[in-house]
Amino acid sequence: MKSRHALDASQLDRRAFLQAAGAAAVALVGNLPFAALAQTGSSGKMKIGTVGSGRVGSAIGAAWVKAGHEVMFSSLDLEADKKLAARLGGGARAGTPREAAAFGSVLLLTVPYAALPGLGRDLGDLIKGKIVIDTSNPIVARDGDMAVAAREKGAGVASVEFLPGARIVRAFNAISAARMAEAAGKSERAGMPIAGDDPDAISVASALVRDVGYEPVLVGTLAAMGKYLIPGTPLAGEHSPEEIRRVAATLK
Repeated sequence: MKSRHALDASQLDRRAFLQAAGAAAVALVGNLPFAALAQTGSSGKMKIGTVGSGRVGSAIGAAWVKAGHEVMFSSLDLEADKKLAARLGGGARAGTPREAAAFGSVLLLTVPYAALPGLGRDLGDLIKGKIVIDTSNPIVARDGDMAVAAREKGAGVASVEFLPGARIVRAFNAISAARMAEAAGKSERAGMPIAGDDPDAISVASALVRDVGYEPVLVGTLAAMGKYLIPGTPLAGEHSPEEIRRVAATLK
């Protein structure tokens, strides 16, 4: 058994890592590398495709439209997406999931988790190499046995397996759509825990998290921390950035 001193040292090391990772993410957002800049265009505005336009997808997408990005909404109901785009105006438009995946330099996936394997097969040629913000959560009551397996290995790892070649960042996983729709209007920003492995993807996703009204907090890699970015964990719900860093430092 490890000594108390050894455990304390391990926790301190983890806190130091998380603080350094958070600082690095902030620095990256402020100084986007060339590859990320190439995806945003000269104005810094991005083309984003959403696969899924329900309460979460429409709330996040609406915030991005308001921030000046071009957003193509897609789902299984194209007519509803057209009505949503018409209501939002600006850079909003509608299309099929394949059209949205082809349109966006960045993709937002906000679908039932059981849909991910199918999306990986149907859109695999279009999402390979693209930044994918994954909001989807494995919910056993809804998604069945595949959700059990995904939770056992961790949602971050499972998403990588279902979406090979995508540059995944998990974010927007455990805050209600209603809260996200209101976030941009608040004077004090709550934190948004994110996990990812690709520095450019983390940088771009962090900028987009800010456009929704949250302060991004990089908590770690997809394998190490992606499993905690689901409802029911200590990182679920709204917390200050400092609280997120403190909680994340206690997780293994």
